[in-house]
Amino acid sequence: MKPSSFEYVAPTSVQEVTLALQENPGAMILAGGQSLVPALNFKLASPAMLVDIKKIPDLDSIFLENQKIVIGANVKHVQVEENTQVKDNHPLMHEALKYVAHGPIRNQGTTVGSLCHADSAAEMPIILILTDGHVTAVGPEGERTIPAKEFFKFHMTTSRRDSEIITHAHFPIPEKNSGYSFLEFARRSGDYAISAVAVLMNIDENSRILSVKVAAGGIASCPIRLSEVEDVLLGSTLDKSDVRKATEICIRYVTAPADVHATVEYRKGLTCRLLAKALVQAKETAKKGFIG
Repeated sequence: MKPSSFEYVAPTSVQEVTLALQENPGAMILAGGQSLVPALNFKLASPAMLVDIKKIPDLDSIFLENQKIVIGANVKHVQVEENTQVKDNHPLMHEALKYVAHGPIRNQGTTVGSLCHADSAAEMPIILILTDGHVTAVGPEGERTIPAKEFFKFHMTTSRRDSEIITHAHFPIPEKNSGYSFLEFARRSGDYAISAVAVLMNIDENSRILSVKVAAGGIASCPIRLSEVEDVLLGSTLDKSDVRKATEICIRYVTAPADVHATVEYRKGLTCRLLAKALVQAKETAKKGFIG
């Protein structure tokens, strides 16, 4: 299939991008193209203009700033996956990237592009919302920070304004010795997850949970934090009754309707099993970090 006709521009600065977006309502930004190009070919998107940002050098780096990993809009998934700073400082992100699509897509698709595409089952949005990260948006009126919890509005819908470009994503680095786990289940390796769960956890010398964050994707209209699950686990030792309470609460968060991949009941059961396993894994990695 072929896309509808469109104009094409390739600015060399962020300012040129915002000007093009402002002057051409409905224009769309092209980075890696792994989500947009198929949408164009199937005519799910028909913009009058594509604004290609590949020539903007300021958006192609990964760096540490204020205890956050900052990823530019042109950085590909594979670059994040292979980055030493990510491996050393954010093992949870590194683990999650293994689940992102297939190798050829990771070689071309961008991390910020995935955030902006905002598929409710995508991995990087789950990590951003789990760690209370944010994105930087630049538009005609200047720069603004959008927290993850405000950025994802609905499936494939964000709070980015039409005249804005998301230039960077900021992923907070977990506390030292944090336990972590990322698990998902898809019908085939590389497919979007039917359900995915991510956990960050810190424990004390008695294996009591000092802090815990839990997020999930594929179970609602956007990636979400399971705050009530976090509340019931805080201060616990994660015995069997604690895990049972957490999974009982988890079911309430599964609001995605039945689809060709799973019934509602299947997705609820799957998410509970993933959560139980992820909690145990996170505690085990926390123990290893605590010991040394």
